[in-house]
Amino acid sequence: MPLKEKYSLVRNSALILIFAAFFSINSCESSKQNPVSTKEKIFKEDSSDVSVEGIEILKKSYPQVQIEYEFVKEKNDYLVSVENLKYKTSHKFYWCDGKMLPEEELKNQDQYKPFIYRFSNVLREPSEFTDDELERLREYTKRENRKNNGGESHFFLEAVYNCHSRGSTEKQIIGINIFGKNLNVHKDIKVPLKKVEARVTEEAKHDAEIKKFINGLKSCGGYNWRLIDGTKRKSMHCLGIAIDILPKRITGEIFWSWARDKNPKGWMMTPLKSRWIPPKKVIDIFEEEGFIWGGYWPIWDNMHFEYRPELLEMLK
Repeated sequence: MPLKEKYSLVRNSALILIFAAFFSINSCESSKQNPVSTKEKIFKEDSSDVSVEGIEILKKSYPQVQIEYEFVKEKNDYLVSVENLKYKTSHKFYWCDGKMLPEEELKNQDQYKPFIYRFSNVLREPSEFTDDELERLREYTKRENRKNNGGESHFFLEAVYNCHSRGSTEKQIIGINIFGKNLNVHKDIKVPLKKVEARVTEEAKHDAEIKKFINGLKSCGGYNWRLIDGTKRKSMHCLGIAIDILPKRITGEIFWSWARDKNPKGWMMTPLKSRWIPPKKVIDIFEEEGFIWGGYWPIWDNMHFEYRPELLEMLK
C-alpha cells in the first residue's frame, strides 16, 4: 500500500505550523484574550490572542504544578504564577505571546520563540507544498538563519521539571529501559514512557509491522545536554523530556539535516515513501500518552518524540 494512502492523515488542505516562530512575532503588549485562529499558514507562528486559552491548557496539561494568573493592566498581559510543591519552588512569568518569560527577560523577548504553539499532526507530501511554502522553508533552514534565530523559551518547562541548570537537571535524570534499550530521561516522564512501551509491546503480539519495528531498533537516546543541531538553542533533550529512536537499518531518510547534507537543494522535496517512518500505530500511541512526533514537522525529525501534552491538548 502506498505510504501516502496508508497514512490517512495526509490531506491536501492540511496546514502545518512548526516551532511557532519562523518570523517576527507580536510583542507582549499586543496579547489578547481571544482564542487563536484555526486558519494557520505554514511556517507562520500564530501564538498571540491565545492568552487565557493557552494558560488553561497549561493548567490541564501539567497538574503537578499549581498555576494561577491575573491580568496586569500596566503590561497589558497576563502574569502567570507557577508553584511547584514537589520541588518547593515558585516562579512568575508573563504570558508574552506564549513565550512565558520572567519579567527580567521581557527586554530580551525578541530572542525567544513561543514554547506553546499550534502543533499539527498531519503528514503532507512535499509535492503538495506551494512555492511560497517551499521558499519559507528554504530561508528558515539556511545555516546562517538557523544559527541566528532565537531559541524556544524553556522557562516554564524548567520550572515544571526543576531543570534550571545542568546540575539541577541531572539530579532529576534516571535510567530506564524501553523496548530492551537503556536510556536516561527526566524521572517525571518515566510513567508515560512505560505506558507507551506496554501498549506498543501488546500491539506487537498481533501486528507484524510493530513487532518488526521493535526488533529492528538499534538504540533509544534520551537526556543529552546539547544544542539543537546547527543552532545556539538548547534542545528538549537538555530537559530529559525527549527521546530519539534509531533503527538498526535506516531504510530511507530519517532527519532533514542529514538529508540536506546529501542533497542541499532538493532535500525538502524528499517524498514520504523515501523516509524512515515508525508504524502509524506506534506514533498514535506515543501521542495518546503525551508525546509529539518530530516527523510531523516540515523540518522533519522522524526519530524524535518529545513529551509535550500541552501541544496535543491544543489539537482537541
